[in-house]
Amino acid sequence: MPELNKKIDQFSDSVIRRMTRIANKYEAINLSQGFPDFDPPEELKESLKEVAEGSIHQYSVTWGAQNFREALASKQSKFMGLDIDPEKEIVVTCGSTEAMMAAMMTVCSPGDKVVVFSPFYENYAADAILSGAEPIYVNLKPPEFNFDPKELEAALKQGVKALILCNPSNPSGKVFSRSELEIIAELVEKYDAFVITDEVYEHIVYPPYQHTYFASLPGMFKRTISCSSLSKTYSITGWRLGYLIAPAEIINGAKQIHDFLTVGAASPLQEAAVTALKFDEQYYQELEKKYEKKRDFFLKGLDEIGLKYTKPQGAYYIMVDISEFNFEDDLEFCEWMIKEVGVAAVPGSSFFKDDINHLIRFHYAKKKETLKKALARLEKLPEKARQRNT
Repeated sequence: MPELNKKIDQFSDSVIRRMTRIANKYEAINLSQGFPDFDPPEELKESLKEVAEGSIHQYSVTWGAQNFREALASKQSKFMGLDIDPEKEIVVTCGSTEAMMAAMMTVCSPGDKVVVFSPFYENYAADAILSGAEPIYVNLKPPEFNFDPKELEAALKQGVKALILCNPSNPSGKVFSRSELEIIAELVEKYDAFVITDEVYEHIVYPPYQHTYFASLPGMFKRTISCSSLSKTYSITGWRLGYLIAPAEIINGAKQIHDFLTVGAASPLQEAAVTALKFDEQYYQELEKKYEKKRDFFLKGLDEIGLKYTKPQGAYYIMVDISEFNFEDDLEFCEWMIKEVGVAAVPGSSFFKDDINHLIRFHYAKKKETLKKALARLEKLPEKARQRNT
């Protein structure tokens, strides 16, 4: 038989989604894959019911239904401080996963280099490899997850075509400051590189931190492909509605790539989601407060257990240090914890280029009662670990 594509050997399946499958097998509380166990807003659910009874069940325009693009352009123009053209500067995709892949394939040719900050969301390296590009890693140093501008410049000097920027960051919860973004902007201008942003947690940022859209920085819209989705903002991860925002000449290319990747996002879901895109600013303020309460509640519980962590500035993930439990392998630890403690996390090594085996990632996009149950189980973690090691 002929060989399979050799690129497959350069990355594994999703470790995050693998942890969900193991959690389901052992009926563990799933704090690994980042999806809520609560419903989206009632207005959105009602809108979906109405659409289901209507006649919008066939293909929409491949790059996004007209009213969806118009509503999205209106919302994002307000938040990004830009005047976004719904006809020329938006492509609607099947989730931000496709948005990132389409962006990568639009700007990168085989043999190009792409800067990826480490730790990174696991898709980025795979996106680069599948595009035929070579990822060049730049460290975000824990626990603050700051970068060294000299290291970044050394990477960009290598003739890099694009830089991937996740802000707020998954998995670390870091929110890049405006001054950090300005350093990145200066360097990508100097070395003439694109920036592909992943901003799915744009509305989950905790005071005093603030989210700055990279495309909104002076002169940066022309070289930025802004990727995001509705998944986290409206608690509809299963709807798979994402998008790209970029200058028309980039979007023209992205339309072609997207057309042959998925044809288009689901028409009924786009129609229903227009309701959410028209929510007023109070919705986003309440969203931030809701997740801030969840964060503080969960962190208080971790403090009481005695677990060490980095306090997230945005998104809904926590990196926890497991050094004290004397596991040589974080994947082994996570599998053991699912079976013995009944809580699922993601091994930190799946997010780092370097050999990092002492961190795991929890998420807290769960009902308060779910987090209470998880913390009650995690209280047993130190003793169970001690028993294992004796």
